[in-house]
Amino acid sequence: MARAAIITARGGSKRIPGKNIRPFLGKPILSYPIEAAKKSGLFSTVMVSTDSEEIADIAKSYGAEVPFLRSAKTSSDFATTADVIEEVLERYQALGQTFSEFVCLYPTAPFVTAERLTEAVQLLGEKGADAVVPVVRFSFPPQRGFVVRDGLLAYQYPAYQKARSQDLTPLYHDAGQFYLVRTKAFEKEHTVVPSRCVPLILPETQVQDIDNETDWEIAEIKYARLQKSGREQA
Repeated sequence: MARAAIITARGGSKRIPGKNIRPFLGKPILSYPIEAAKKSGLFSTVMVSTDSEEIADIAKSYGAEVPFLRSAKTSSDFATTADVIEEVLERYQALGQTFSEFVCLYPTAPFVTAERLTEAVQLLGEKGADAVVPVVRFSFPPQRGFVVRDGLLAYQYPAYQKARSQDLTPLYHDAGQFYLVRTKAFEKEHTVVPSRCVPLILPETQVQDIDNETDWEIAEIKYARLQKSGREQA
């Protein structure tokens, strides 16, 4: 089965300069998903989609393919992840390569491991789904969240004001790490979260959004603690 690992790493970042190649505990953060994908042995192709020659060079130095650079269209602020994936699949098809499945990996996902990717592939087969998405449970029930109206706090969902947390349905959010998708489902729905999608639930200790400097510091602390404890990250 031909399966591709596609790492989306556009150049430039407004909030964290050089985010996709910035050193994370000593090496470019981009190197972590590349190494995880290659170590898993699951992919016939491990590639990086980028518009940056610098990112391309670093990606290649860690063993990824960069057979082409992104087009201007998929390099814009308005391009979606699905747009980028579609372009990659079409470019490979033009080169005579097709994939039955692909994983879309974020470049700033150091917590991804070969073991976790293997678990996702197994889950996809076992459940007969079209996609697997890693998710993490909200640490506080969103049903009991506040909004500010006219300067005053108010419950967004008053019906849950007196509900016990343990009685509320658990809600999850995207872990921001990867999407494993069957190509046919992607082509039909043009999304990395198609309708027949199953969750891969991750612990909070292995998930961290990295949108600012504080997030980056927290991610390094979490990662270092995992490494020090000797616990498997997957």
